[in-house]
Amino acid sequence: MSSKNVVKKVNKKPSNLRLVKNNAAKEKQKEQKLRFSKTKRIAVLSAVCCFLLGTAAFTYIYIIENYTITTVYVDGNIHYTNEEIMDIVMDGRYGNNSLLLSLKYRDKGVEGIPFIQTMDVDIEAKDTIRITVYEKAVAGYVAYLGRYMYFDKDGIIVESSEEKTPGIPQVTGLVFDHVILHKPLPVENNAVFQDILNITQLLDKYSLPVDKIYFSPDYEVTLVFDEVKAALGTCDDIDEKIMQLQYMLPKLEGKKGTLDMREYTEDTRLTSFEQE
Repeated sequence: MSSKNVVKKVNKKPSNLRLVKNNAAKEKQKEQKLRFSKTKRIAVLSAVCCFLLGTAAFTYIYIIENYTITTVYVDGNIHYTNEEIMDIVMDGRYGNNSLLLSLKYRDKGVEGIPFIQTMDVDIEAKDTIRITVYEKAVAGYVAYLGRYMYFDKDGIIVESSEEKTPGIPQVTGLVFDHVILHKPLPVENNAVFQDILNITQLLDKYSLPVDKIYFSPDYEVTLVFDEVKAALGTCDDIDEKIMQLQYMLPKLEGKKGTLDMREYTEDTRLTSFEQE
Protein backbone atom coordinates (compact mmCIF):
# COMPACT_ATOMS: atom_id res chain seq x y z
CA MET A 1 0.00 0.00 0.00
CA SER A 2 1.49 3.21 -1.15
CA SER A 3 1.48 6.21 1.06
CA LYS A 4 -0.01 9.52 -0.15
CA ASN A 5 1.34 12.85 0.75
CA VAL A 6 -1.32 15.23 2.04
CA VAL A 7 -0.68 18.79 1.12
CA LYS A 8 -2.49 21.57 3.02
CA LYS A 9 -2.99 24.76 1.12
CA VAL A 10 -2.23 27.80 3.16
CA ASN A 11 -3.29 31.24 1.97
CA LYS A 12 -0.60 33.70 3.02
CA LYS A 13 -1.76 37.12 4.15
CA PRO A 14 0.06 40.29 3.00
CA SER A 15 2.57 41.47 5.58
CA ASN A 16 1.16 45.02 5.59
CA LEU A 17 -2.40 44.00 6.20
CA ARG A 18 -3.89 44.64 9.57
CA LEU A 19 -7.25 43.87 11.00
CA VAL A 20 -9.23 46.86 12.11
CA LYS A 21 -12.28 46.35 14.23
CA ASN A 22 -15.37 48.30 13.29
CA ASN A 23 -15.58 50.07 16.71
CA ALA A 24 -12.00 51.32 16.44
CA ALA A 25 -12.71 52.89 13.06
CA LYS A 26 -15.66 54.75 14.47
CA GLU A 27 -13.62 56.01 17.42
CA LYS A 28 -10.92 57.31 15.10
CA GLN A 29 -13.45 59.06 12.93
CA LYS A 30 -15.03 60.62 16.00
CA GLU A 31 -11.62 61.77 17.24
CA GLN A 32 -10.87 63.39 13.88
CA LYS A 33 -14.20 65.21 13.97
CA LEU A 34 -13.55 66.45 17.52
CA ARG A 35 -10.09 67.64 16.55
CA PHE A 36 -11.49 69.51 13.56
CA SER A 37 -14.31 70.99 15.68
CA LYS A 38 -11.85 72.18 18.33
CA THR A 39 -9.59 73.75 15.70
CA LYS A 40 -12.60 75.45 14.17
CA ARG A 41 -13.74 76.82 17.54
CA ILE A 42 -10.26 78.19 18.28
CA ALA A 43 -10.18 79.86 14.87
CA VAL A 44 -13.62 81.41 15.42
CA LEU A 45 -12.71 82.62 18.92
CA SER A 46 -9.45 84.08 17.62
CA ALA A 47 -11.31 85.89 14.87
CA VAL A 48 -13.88 87.24 17.37
CA CYS A 49 -11.12 88.38 19.76
CA CYS A 50 -9.27 90.13 16.95
CA PHE A 51 -12.49 91.84 15.87
CA LEU A 52 -13.27 92.99 19.41
CA LEU A 53 -9.71 94.22 19.98
CA GLY A 54 -9.79 96.06 16.68
CA THR A 55 -13.16 97.63 17.50
CA ALA A 56 -11.97 98.65 20.96
CA ALA A 57 -8.80 100.19 19.54
CA PHE A 58 -10.78 102.08 16.89
CA THR A 59 -13.30 103.30 19.51
CA TYR A 60 -10.50 104.40 21.86
CA ILE A 61 -8.73 106.36 19.13
CA TYR A 62 -12.01 107.92 17.98
CA ILE A 63 -12.95 109.03 21.52
CA ILE A 64 -9.50 110.45 22.27
CA GLU A 65 -9.33 112.38 18.99
CA ASN A 66 -12.93 113.65 18.82
CA TYR A 67 -13.87 114.46 22.45
CA THR A 68 -10.94 116.65 23.48
CA ILE A 69 -12.15 119.66 25.50
CA THR A 70 -11.32 123.06 24.04
CA THR A 71 -13.95 125.23 25.79
CA VAL A 72 -14.82 125.36 29.51
CA TYR A 73 -17.45 127.55 31.19
CA VAL A 74 -17.23 128.05 34.98
CA ASP A 75 -20.14 129.58 36.93
CA GLY A 76 -20.72 130.42 40.61
CA ASN A 77 -17.11 130.42 41.87
CA ILE A 78 -15.88 133.09 44.27
CA HIS A 79 -13.19 131.54 46.45
CA TYR A 80 -11.45 129.76 43.59
CA THR A 81 -10.32 131.07 40.20
CA ASN A 82 -11.59 129.52 36.97
CA GLU A 83 -8.22 127.85 36.49
CA GLU A 84 -8.31 126.31 39.97
CA ILE A 85 -11.82 124.94 39.39
CA MET A 86 -10.71 123.45 36.06
CA ASP A 87 -7.70 121.81 37.70
CA ILE A 88 -9.95 120.20 40.33
CA VAL A 89 -12.56 118.89 37.89
CA MET A 90 -10.27 117.94 35.01
CA ASP A 91 -7.76 116.11 37.13
CA GLY A 92 -6.36 112.79 35.92
CA ARG A 93 -5.00 111.26 32.72
CA TYR A 94 -8.13 111.77 30.63
CA GLY A 95 -9.38 114.89 32.38
CA ASN A 96 -9.50 116.79 29.09
CA ASN A 97 -11.93 114.34 27.47
CA SER A 98 -15.60 115.36 27.61
CA LEU A 99 -17.03 111.86 27.13
CA LEU A 100 -14.90 110.29 29.86
CA LEU A 101 -15.67 113.21 32.20
CA SER A 102 -19.39 112.68 31.61
CA LEU A 103 -18.99 109.06 32.69
CA LYS A 104 -16.85 110.03 35.70
CA TYR A 105 -19.36 112.58 37.03
CA ARG A 106 -22.58 110.89 35.92
CA ASP A 107 -25.27 111.37 38.60
CA LYS A 108 -22.75 112.88 41.01
CA GLY A 109 -20.92 116.14 41.58
CA VAL A 110 -17.50 117.03 42.87
CA GLU A 111 -17.42 117.04 46.67
CA GLY A 112 -14.87 117.34 49.46
CA ILE A 113 -13.44 120.70 48.33
CA PRO A 114 -13.06 123.43 51.00
CA PHE A 115 -15.72 126.16 50.80
CA ILE A 116 -17.60 124.27 48.07
CA GLN A 117 -20.83 122.39 48.65
CA THR A 118 -20.68 120.61 45.29
CA MET A 119 -19.81 121.16 41.63
CA ASP A 120 -21.89 119.88 38.72
CA VAL A 121 -20.27 119.03 35.40
CA ASP A 122 -22.43 119.24 32.27
CA ILE A 123 -21.24 118.20 28.82
CA GLU A 124 -22.63 120.72 26.32
CA ALA A 125 -20.80 119.47 23.22
CA LYS A 126 -17.98 117.13 22.22
CA ASP A 127 -15.43 119.84 23.00
CA THR A 128 -17.36 121.93 25.56
CA ILE A 129 -18.21 121.47 29.24
CA ARG A 130 -19.85 123.70 31.86
CA ILE A 131 -18.83 123.54 35.53
CA THR A 132 -21.38 124.97 37.96
CA VAL A 133 -20.01 125.72 41.43
CA TYR A 134 -22.23 125.79 44.53
CA GLU A 135 -20.26 127.36 47.37
CA LYS A 136 -21.00 127.03 51.05
CA ALA A 137 -22.78 130.04 52.58
CA VAL A 138 -19.85 131.37 54.60
CA ALA A 139 -20.72 134.37 56.77
CA GLY A 140 -17.33 135.06 58.35
CA TYR A 141 -14.41 133.56 60.23
CA VAL A 142 -12.80 133.67 63.66
CA ALA A 143 -9.14 133.18 64.46
CA TYR A 144 -8.49 130.25 66.81
CA LEU A 145 -5.19 128.61 67.76
CA GLY A 146 -3.40 129.87 64.69
CA ARG A 147 -6.12 128.80 62.25
CA TYR A 148 -9.02 130.53 60.57
CA MET A 149 -12.36 128.90 61.37
CA TYR A 150 -15.05 129.74 58.81
CA PHE A 151 -18.70 129.55 59.82
CA ASP A 152 -22.05 129.76 58.01
CA LYS A 153 -25.23 131.69 58.76
CA ASP A 154 -26.06 129.31 61.62
CA GLY A 155 -22.65 129.65 63.22
CA ILE A 156 -21.60 126.13 62.17
CA ILE A 157 -17.89 125.79 61.46
CA VAL A 158 -17.73 124.63 57.84
CA GLU A 159 -13.99 124.92 57.17
CA SER A 160 -10.68 125.22 58.99
CA SER A 161 -7.77 126.74 57.11
CA GLU A 162 -4.30 128.17 57.64
CA GLU A 163 -4.94 130.80 55.00
CA LYS A 164 -7.28 133.76 54.84
CA THR A 165 -9.82 133.81 52.04
CA PRO A 166 -10.31 137.20 50.37
CA GLY A 167 -13.81 138.61 50.60
CA ILE A 168 -14.72 136.98 53.92
CA PRO A 169 -14.50 139.27 56.98
CA GLN A 170 -12.96 138.36 60.29
CA VAL A 171 -15.39 138.54 63.21
CA THR A 172 -13.92 139.61 66.53
CA GLY A 173 -15.35 140.19 70.01
CA LEU A 174 -17.24 136.87 70.21
CA VAL A 175 -16.50 134.87 73.34
CA PHE A 176 -16.03 131.08 73.05
CA ASP A 177 -13.74 128.51 74.66
CA HIS A 178 -13.54 125.80 71.99
CA VAL A 179 -14.18 125.16 68.31
CA ILE A 180 -15.33 121.91 66.69
CA LEU A 181 -15.51 121.45 62.93
CA HIS A 182 -19.07 121.00 61.63
CA LYS A 183 -20.47 122.13 65.02
CA PRO A 184 -21.91 125.52 66.01
CA LEU A 185 -19.52 128.08 67.43
CA PRO A 186 -20.36 128.04 71.18
CA VAL A 187 -21.31 131.66 71.84
CA GLU A 188 -23.82 133.00 74.31
CA ASN A 189 -26.13 134.62 71.74
CA ASN A 190 -26.69 132.49 68.61
CA ALA A 191 -28.77 135.24 67.01
CA VAL A 192 -25.53 137.10 66.33
CA PHE A 193 -24.83 134.83 63.35
CA GLN A 194 -27.94 136.02 61.52
CA ASP A 195 -26.80 139.59 62.14
CA ILE A 196 -23.35 138.72 60.75
CA LEU A 197 -24.85 137.21 57.61
CA ASN A 198 -27.09 140.23 57.13
CA ILE A 199 -24.14 142.58 57.53
CA THR A 200 -21.91 140.66 55.10
CA GLN A 201 -24.69 140.52 52.50
CA LEU A 202 -25.26 144.27 52.79
CA LEU A 203 -21.53 144.96 52.51
CA ASP A 204 -21.38 142.80 49.41
CA LYS A 205 -24.45 144.51 47.96
CA TYR A 206 -22.81 147.94 48.24
CA SER A 207 -19.31 146.69 47.34
CA LEU A 208 -17.78 147.67 50.69
CA PRO A 209 -14.66 145.55 51.40
CA VAL A 210 -14.60 145.31 55.20
CA ASP A 211 -11.59 143.93 57.06
CA LYS A 212 -13.21 143.10 60.39
CA ILE A 213 -16.59 143.04 62.09
CA TYR A 214 -16.29 143.71 65.81
CA PHE A 215 -19.01 142.94 68.35
CA SER A 216 -18.83 144.57 71.77
CA PRO A 217 -20.03 142.70 74.89
CA ASP A 218 -23.39 144.42 74.31
CA TYR A 219 -23.36 143.22 70.67
CA GLU A 220 -22.87 146.66 69.22
CA VAL A 221 -21.23 146.57 65.80
CA THR A 222 -18.07 148.27 64.57
CA LEU A 223 -16.83 147.76 61.03
CA VAL A 224 -13.13 148.16 60.25
CA PHE A 225 -12.18 149.49 56.80
CA ASP A 226 -8.40 149.78 56.66
CA GLU A 227 -7.69 152.97 58.67
CA VAL A 228 -11.32 153.92 59.26
CA LYS A 229 -13.63 152.37 61.84
CA ALA A 230 -17.41 152.74 61.49
CA ALA A 231 -19.22 152.43 64.83
CA LEU A 232 -22.77 151.41 63.91
CA GLY A 233 -24.11 150.62 67.37
CA THR A 234 -26.93 148.08 67.54
CA CYS A 235 -28.30 146.33 64.49
CA ASP A 236 -31.33 148.61 64.44
CA ASP A 237 -31.47 150.46 61.09
CA ILE A 238 -28.34 148.54 60.04
CA ASP A 239 -29.54 148.46 56.42
CA GLU A 240 -29.77 152.25 56.24
CA LYS A 241 -26.44 152.75 58.02
CA ILE A 242 -24.50 150.47 55.69
CA MET A 243 -26.18 151.97 52.64
CA GLN A 244 -24.96 155.43 53.73
CA LEU A 245 -21.41 154.09 54.21
CA GLN A 246 -20.98 153.77 50.45
CA TYR A 247 -21.24 157.58 50.24
CA MET A 248 -19.31 158.47 53.42
CA LEU A 249 -16.24 156.25 53.13
CA PRO A 250 -14.90 157.76 49.87
CA LYS A 251 -14.86 161.18 51.60
CA LEU A 252 -12.69 159.75 54.40
CA GLU A 253 -10.09 158.18 52.11
CA GLY A 254 -6.57 158.82 53.38
CA LYS A 255 -7.78 159.62 56.89
CA LYS A 256 -7.53 157.60 60.08
CA GLY A 257 -10.20 157.62 62.78
CA THR A 258 -13.68 156.54 63.83
CA LEU A 259 -16.93 157.35 62.07
CA ASP A 260 -19.65 157.39 64.73
CA MET A 261 -23.06 156.32 63.39
CA ARG A 262 -24.49 154.90 66.61
CA GLU A 263 -27.22 157.56 66.75
CA TYR A 264 -27.88 157.55 63.06
CA THR A 265 -31.46 156.98 61.86
CA GLU A 266 -33.24 157.85 58.68
CA ASP A 267 -34.73 160.84 60.51
CA THR A 268 -31.81 162.14 62.61
CA ARG A 269 -28.92 161.34 60.20
CA LEU A 270 -26.51 162.02 63.08
CA THR A 271 -22.87 161.18 62.35
CA SER A 272 -19.50 162.41 63.52
CA PHE A 273 -15.88 161.61 62.67
CA GLU A 274 -13.12 161.56 65.28
CA GLN A 275 -9.79 161.68 63.56
CA GLU A 276 -6.74 160.11 65.14
